[in-house]
Amino acid sequence: MTAVLHFAIGFAQACLGLAMVFATIRLFRGPSAQDRVMALDTLYLCAMLSTLVLGMRFADPVYFVIALLIALVGFVGSIAMAKFLLRGEVIE
Repeated sequence: MTAVLHFAIGFAQACLGLAMVFATIRLFRGPSAQDRVMALDTLYLCAMLSTLVLGMRFADPVYFVIALLIALVGFVGSIAMAKFLLRGEVIE
């Protein structure tokens, strides 16, 4: 791994960590439920991207499978939360 790629991966991890901190603040201080749901979406997206960056750093394909699972679970969770906010129930 070259020095430039090592620096870029470190910078990306730092930016994703900062985004996760801001999303966590919005999750706890959000004025409405919609803001909290969007913060939760941002958190799972940042977790997925952070896992992908770790996969690039360590060159291990297991990280990519974990990122795919995070994306699938996060998508289903987002759909469930949106359905709950619209109708007040998740299962029909």
